[in-house]
Amino acid sequence: MLDYPTRSGRLMTALMCLLWVAAATLFGQPLDLKLRRLIEDPKGSGQWRISEQSAMWEPSRTAVVICDMWDQHWCKGATARVAEMAPCMNRTIAELRKRGVLVIHCPSETMKSYEGTSGRKLAQSAPLVATKRPAEGWCILESVKEPPLPIDDSDGGCDDEPQCPQNFPWRREISTIEIKDRDAITDNGEAYNLMRQRGITNVLVMGVHENMCVLGRPFSVRQMVFQGQNVALVRDLTDTMYNHRQRPFVDHFIGTDLVCWHIEKYWCPTISSDQIVGGKPFRFAADSKPPRSFSNSN
Repeated sequence: MLDYPTRSGRLMTALMCLLWVAAATLFGQPLDLKLRRLIEDPKGSGQWRISEQSAMWEPSRTAVVICDMWDQHWCKGATARVAEMAPCMNRTIAELRKRGVLVIHCPSETMKSYEGTSGRKLAQSAPLVATKRPAEGWCILESVKEPPLPIDDSDGGCDDEPQCPQNFPWRREISTIEIKDRDAITDNGEAYNLMRQRGITNVLVMGVHENMCVLGRPFSVRQMVFQGQNVALVRDLTDTMYNHRQRPFVDHFIGTDLVCWHIEKYWCPTISSDQIVGGKPFRFAADSKPPRSFSNSN
């Protein structure tokens, strides 16, 4: 006797086909981005204006770098903010992966946890390439290109009171962020080697912290700009290490805005995650003030 599919079985099959078609349609679909920068106009005037430009980035020529989203930070407040931001970040990464963007997980100083994994092997397999400028383990503030940061983070930036003791508790990336097949895992110049191997010229950066690792790590903003990549920071999926009791004595989230605007002035444009996944940009629950826009009085 022949077994005929039930009505519910036929519906399930039809639904699976629709999901497969939707996924296939998304793969390779260009990223339609609004790149925001701050432009000094006229040059040397100290007056800045917001500039937004549309850009279509090909997923096959794009990587997303996830910077130091550790399982634990020495600062309790920083650890809590990473945990709060991670679900939205994971959704954004999943959508980028679906489109065909290369996902590079970069939880610095935790590579022992990933030894022998496919992601680690993928990063290690890329051949060493010549760089436009010698690769650096840490890109310090570039005084010729940028002024000092607009916040004082000399105390380490912990906003807790009392401040947390500094140590090195991180062991891996926070588990909320999924690592999938064909993702890469590294914490060094292998990221750029892999990009060059695949013809990747566009880089989205997200993670923590803007005033430290997001700018300074060998896979992050300054280094990627030095190597001639088109870089954009995902501005709502990041944070700073800033203590509001330090200069310029503003709340933590305004401090993050100030560093974001510094990056937009001197390093690269920014986008927000809603351009990838729809909805609204991510905001921390404790950031209760209305969204801020740049003005020259900031």
